[in-house]
Amino acid sequence: MGYSLVPKGKLANAVTCLEMTERPAPTEANLIPGLSLERMNAADPVTYRQLFRLVGEDWMWVSRLNMTDDRLTAIINDPLVEIYVLLADGQPAGMLELDFRQHDQCELVFFGVAKSSIGTGAGRYLMDKALSIAWTHPIERLWVHTCHFDHPNALPFYQRSGFKPYAFMIEVTDDPRLMGVLPRTAAPHIPILD
Repeated sequence: MGYSLVPKGKLANAVTCLEMTERPAPTEANLIPGLSLERMNAADPVTYRQLFRLVGEDWMWVSRLNMTDDRLTAIINDPLVEIYVLLADGQPAGMLELDFRQHDQCELVFFGVAKSSIGTGAGRYLMDKALSIAWTHPIERLWVHTCHFDHPNALPFYQRSGFKPYAFMIEVTDDPRLMGVLPRTAAPHIPILD
């Protein structure tokens, strides 16, 4: 209880886990000119990581950057993992990754839009598509986690989308900016202590 000192070079991240245990009322994704969603089939690690960085670099997404190519390839090309690219006028502008490897469940593993698409309605479009795709499968639970490193509107956005919090966690990790995994300019809202 109380405060705990986080050593220099480390980051402490407050994580909120959310779930949805029944299919929400169907909504049709708003048509936004120039936006489309395309499934990424036979993804290669280089292309996947480019998209991952585009969407997640400023929010400290690093898990897939630290994986070996073989491990990442096994995940992203698993037939029970579906990856989608949000396109804005034909250019990558967001990503959606759904993992159906747990029986009766789907994890919304990665979800986000590029910095240039924040505030344009692209996030709502992508979430409407995510919910539609996930719930066409025979699942009983859709879950996601977000953290305080994420965009400040992420948690309320998930809640407005129908997700309910069910757990809190604290994650302590090495600062990826000090390890060279992300540039020192990434996630400027999170101080670097070195």
